[in-house]
Amino acid sequence: MEVLPSFLKGKLSPIMETRLLKLRNVKLLHFLEEAVDLCEPESVYIVEGTEEDISEIRNRALLTKEETELNVKGHTIHFDHALDQARAREDTFILGDRIPFVNTKPRKEGLEEVKSILKGAMKGRVMYVGLYSLGPVGSPAQILAVQITDSPYVIHSENILYRNAYREFEGDKDFLKFIHSKGSQDVKKRRIVIDLDGVVYSVNTTYAGNSVGLKKLALRLTLNRAVREGWLSEHMAIVGLEGSNGVHYVTAAFPSGSGKTSTSMMGRLISDDLAFIMGIDGDVRAWNPEAGVFGIIQGINSKDDPIVWKVLHTPGEVIFSNVLMTPERSAYWDGSGLPEPEKGINFSGEWWKGKKDDQGKPVPPSHPNARFTVSLKSFDNLDPNYDNPNGVKIDAVIFGVRDYKTLVPIAEAFDWEHGVVTMGASMESARTSAVIGKQDEMEFNPMALLDFISVPLGKYVQNYINFGKRLRNPPKIFGVNYFLKDGDKYVNSKEDKRVWLRWVVERLEGRSKALETPIGKIPLYEDLRRLFGEALGKEYSEKDYEAQFSLRLRGYKEKYERILDIYSKIDTPKDILHIIERQIQRIEEYRKSMGDVVSPFRLKVIE
Repeated sequence: MEVLPSFLKGKLSPIMETRLLKLRNVKLLHFLEEAVDLCEPESVYIVEGTEEDISEIRNRALLTKEETELNVKGHTIHFDHALDQARAREDTFILGDRIPFVNTKPRKEGLEEVKSILKGAMKGRVMYVGLYSLGPVGSPAQILAVQITDSPYVIHSENILYRNAYREFEGDKDFLKFIHSKGSQDVKKRRIVIDLDGVVYSVNTTYAGNSVGLKKLALRLTLNRAVREGWLSEHMAIVGLEGSNGVHYVTAAFPSGSGKTSTSMMGRLISDDLAFIMGIDGDVRAWNPEAGVFGIIQGINSKDDPIVWKVLHTPGEVIFSNVLMTPERSAYWDGSGLPEPEKGINFSGEWWKGKKDDQGKPVPPSHPNARFTVSLKSFDNLDPNYDNPNGVKIDAVIFGVRDYKTLVPIAEAFDWEHGVVTMGASMESARTSAVIGKQDEMEFNPMALLDFISVPLGKYVQNYINFGKRLRNPPKIFGVNYFLKDGDKYVNSKEDKRVWLRWVVERLEGRSKALETPIGKIPLYEDLRRLFGEALGKEYSEKDYEAQFSLRLRGYKEKYERILDIYSKIDTPKDILHIIERQIQRIEEYRKSMGDVVSPFRLKVIE
């Protein structure tokens, strides 16, 4: 390919023209033709991914005032529209047939609507074209993706979060496609449209969860592909936990704001958010599709989060979003443990102590869903295998929720199918600020994927079951809950999760026994007392143990009856329904013989 197509004439500088033609990728040209014709940019910038490129993009984000420099070298701050601070469920649609729990639109209708909004949206602006790989370059998990956007902030974020893969696009390679425009910032015309044929359109939004295509928008596409091909694309962290017999890698699924990032900091970091999981020669191996972290910042403080705190206070490339910028150009966020400033600038504009919004509600210094964007390489606990093309072998899967009333802090499933269905597919969790809507309201959120499901749920769960059947040694499955309360008081401290993760390791290595319960296996008091001393250097009383691990059987039964009702109303394989029914039956048998609340001291030891 030596001649530039006519639709790009006048849109590319000589350097950009050379970059594009060098790839000889006709499929890429066809995609660019669609995007240029639709969005009508003034010029096109092909991101090669060099250091000069990355620096230029960052500078453009500053020049367009999408970002502002802070007083630590390399740190910038970005503000989204006051009504564009989280994933916009009501404006996000998957095109095609109806899927339970998912916003869908007929394909023709959805494409016509979003394209009408995108038409001419980039007039007078630069169209940036980023070329990336989801997963390590050259690995079995590699999936190529192209991000088109008119926002330097978005492409700057992509450059931090993903592996630049310009050279991988040589020849007619297939790739996922993302077209984004910040548009006019008219939130009423915000649309995020996922065409499962492989294209995502996003307009009138800059919040990264809606605009950075390779993040959660790509998850809908890769999940759909994984189900078709028999692997797993998951909303999971990947972390290595040190044991007596070496490092054990686990994956961990939590709804946003429920403990996933903090869990990923408890060991050797591979991923804080997403995982591609495949069966290789009978074992489970996992890769991080990403190369960076887009994390919730509220509550991060020097005592509880020393690793992240250091990252956020060390010179280097960090984008803060929707925190408070103080008059000294430092970043302040709620829960940091620092004195609250008197004034500053935040997502609402000028901010001062006591400021209220139009409804008379207090405006916090930082938004509850304020974020930070940073490379994985900034973390002291980064595992050397984070970019290994062979991935890492997974020994356990953790499903975690925010449940204030019922679930014990940790339990082990009886087997793969029991764990998948009763812990993963049955997750209910309190909604957090990461999603627009009423906070703390309990919602059904299977595998922490409710927002990202792109196939019928029964089909998705069945793929999990089938995946496990093909494995030589399926990973153990654990359910965790860091948020159990007794009245208004948490029965766990933030640091207790270190103990629960130590128990996971001991179960993997056969060094701790367990108690039999109708919902799975739970720790013995003697083991936890020892682990609290070893891991945290503190006493652990029988009273604490009883408060945390008493079985609230009425709550459990009501939960699984709700879950059974949900799955009974959709197209769910009978074997999955039977696992839930058997769970309810076991709970009821215990209730009849032992009462609604059962002390763990009344349970028998197994294994």
